[in-house]
Amino acid sequence: MTAINYLDRQNLPVALSEIRKTIPISDSQYGQINSLFLFAYGTMYAIGGRLLDRLGSRNGYAIMTVWWSLANMLHGLVSSLTGLGAARFLLGVGEGGGFPASAKVVSEWFPAKERSLAFGIFNTGSSIGAVLAPPLIALIIGAFDWRWTFIITGSVGLVWVLVWLRVYSVPAKSRFITDAERNLLESSVQVRSETAPAVRWLDLFGYRKVWGIMLIKFLPDAGWYFFIFWLPKYLNDVRGLDIKGIGAYGWIPYALAGVGSLASGWLSSYLLTRNVSVDVARKIPLGIAAAMLPVSLLITDASLPMAILFFSLAIFGHQAYSTIVQTLVADMFPSSLVGSVSGLMGLAATYGAMLFSFGIGYVIEQYGYSPAFFISGLLHPLGFLLLFIVIRKIEPVAIHIPQQLVTIN
Repeated sequence: MTAINYLDRQNLPVALSEIRKTIPISDSQYGQINSLFLFAYGTMYAIGGRLLDRLGSRNGYAIMTVWWSLANMLHGLVSSLTGLGAARFLLGVGEGGGFPASAKVVSEWFPAKERSLAFGIFNTGSSIGAVLAPPLIALIIGAFDWRWTFIITGSVGLVWVLVWLRVYSVPAKSRFITDAERNLLESSVQVRSETAPAVRWLDLFGYRKVWGIMLIKFLPDAGWYFFIFWLPKYLNDVRGLDIKGIGAYGWIPYALAGVGSLASGWLSSYLLTRNVSVDVARKIPLGIAAAMLPVSLLITDASLPMAILFFSLAIFGHQAYSTIVQTLVADMFPSSLVGSVSGLMGLAATYGAMLFSFGIGYVIEQYGYSPAFFISGLLHPLGFLLLFIVIRKIEPVAIHIPQQLVTIN
């Protein structure tokens, strides 16, 4: 589902050069359209996370997917900049629930030693969707026109919902696992949920680690969304590639991003099997990932093949970073709160990206891409430093309620 999520959101960036032949869009206006998506996405990330804790992962995920699939199809029906902005906003509303839903599913189905690899696997879906987008969209546009890219990819999500509702359930009700597996999950995962006290949404802001998890995603995701939204446009504007050229080159960085998700999740899980503490096993891959992003400073002066390589390394680093950060929520909070905390994390991340996107269009319009790449390359190292300042140690949070203190182990 994460692959479909990213395929849908990459329709606009990849098809932009063709859309501009029908609907004129300046750099500033493109930045504003992205900000509309991110505002809706970030807001719904928080609200959707809370709704998922109430509705459950099965029904909640299905509702979110139907919404964003229809919103994606709506893009193909608009004929003005205003209509495009409205469709983009509605897409963000639906897609905002995707990652909290996936995080909740992982928290329900995987114990701590397997969790980071599970996050890495589903996070790889974002790379698969982004890899498929350039060649697939180029193929559809070549056969039909840009409007059909939105209609065809939107229909894929609706088909997935039918499959999801048929096969998914929580472990206690699943018909696909053995009794031994169910007992393992009940002892290592479900107990965390059952013993968790009820916590009001606003009370979550009283926990230092909630603020920490929000801050360490606030800066890095601004860089991530700049890369995924502006890469196809940069290849068209600066490198002179048409839709076929974008289809030929644009998928490569996202393929490396998928490797980053898996490698980071595997490394953290491997360290845990070597009796390394959760705190250290998460921080090591985070540090390695954050150190890779400054290569983006080299993009503008490089040849096209080297620019693609530097893009690839930067996006590899981000997905490696993002996989571990999402795992931290399940490490530190009970599964009954994972949707809510993941939602707040996504809210902070996408609002940061929204503010960055709103201004970066103007910066590129006036000064070119160099300042944008320079800033984007430094955001992940800053986010990693905030981990040591605000979160400090990665460990289960002591949940406080009146007259009671409950530690979720």
